Amino acid sequence: AFVVRAEGDPRALSGAIEAAVHHVDPDLPLFNVRTMSEVINQGIGQQRMTMVLLLGFAGLALLMAAIGVFGVTAYSVSQRTHEIGVRMALGANSSRLLALVLRQEMLACLLGIVAGVIGAVALSSLLRSLLFGVAPRDAATLAGAAAVLFLVTIVACYLPARRATLVDPMSALRSD
Repeated sequence: AFVVRAEGDPRALSGAIEAAVHHVDPDLPLFNVRTMSEVINQGIGQQRMTMVLLLGFAGLALLMAAIGVFGVTAYSVSQRTHEIGVRMALGANSSRLLALVLRQEMLACLLGIVAGVIGAVALSSLLRSLLFGVAPRDAATLAGAAAVLFLVTIVACYLPARRATLVDPMSALRSD
């Protein structure tokens, strides 16, 4: 096996390399001539495919988590329609009511994120063989994932809470 370092296009030197090898031994065949980039790409191809699959499943999990948080929050807020109607009938400001509902719903979501980070740290040793260039307990990665989930949770909580503050107080009071 030979490794040749070259400046510029390494494929352009293949003829000169073949001539040099045949000068030493004319019966020596050349085969599997590749650039270092091709060797590296072939070597990490399986890890790259695994990471692409993990990324796809992580995106799907994030989407499912957002849909789940949205559904549970919408149901929780809909169960409080009567209470929200009473508060609005008594003169509650819709922005303060929105903040109240968001605060209460976000508390449960934040507890879920904290539990998820603790679970990720506890189970990180199982993923050690799949990680490349990242420590299993990398604080930046965990913080980034938690931040993305937090932002998704804010949106998923905001939409049902905003819809609840737009309810007519009289219809909310009659609906119970």
